[in-house]
Amino acid sequence: MNRPLVRDGVLDVSSLPSHAFSYRSPMWWGTFGMMAIEGTAFALTIMCYFYLRSHSQTWPMGVRPPDLGWGTAFTVILILSGIPNQLAKKAAERYDVHGVRLWLGIGVLFGIALLVVRAFEFASLNVRWDSSAYGSVVWVLMGLHTTHLATDWVDSAVLETLFFTGPLTGRRFVDVSENSMYWYFVVLAWLPIYFVIYWGARTT
Repeated sequence: MNRPLVRDGVLDVSSLPSHAFSYRSPMWWGTFGMMAIEGTAFALTIMCYFYLRSHSQTWPMGVRPPDLGWGTAFTVILILSGIPNQLAKKAAERYDVHGVRLWLGIGVLFGIALLVVRAFEFASLNVRWDSSAYGSVVWVLMGLHTTHLATDWVDSAVLETLFFTGPLTGRRFVDVSENSMYWYFVVLAWLPIYFVIYWGARTT
């Protein structure tokens, strides 16, 4: 491991690496903090869902529960997207350019599929955002998650482009690793939302 040296009373850090993975990276901490804030927003919205439900005589309010088909298809595809995401992360941490291009590219394709399915999913909610309190909170939950999904897809697409156009530095591999960590958040955040939206309306 490279260590800083003291030369003529001055700390020389020129031998230290310019980037690092995991918790040694400032970006890791920034991403972790952002996930904590956004996770809190999801939790508060879910609390609003159950608060509204506890004050309603019928739930959902005068509409059928969301259709399970598109929501379940989205969930399965989202979970499967974790495979190329993990492989892209491992490739980045090995500085494997070809591996990053392959698995990150497959992840981008998964993202396109997810956004298309999400459009059909919105149409299968059986409620408009402005029709009732139930419709509003369901659309807010879906909208929040879709925003995270879309922004991380854009980030992945930009990184994929940069890995073909360059320049490639060590920090770019760190970007892929941290982007993969955020995708885990997108996947894991959806699971409780799926059960709330699709099964919370089917239980009494």
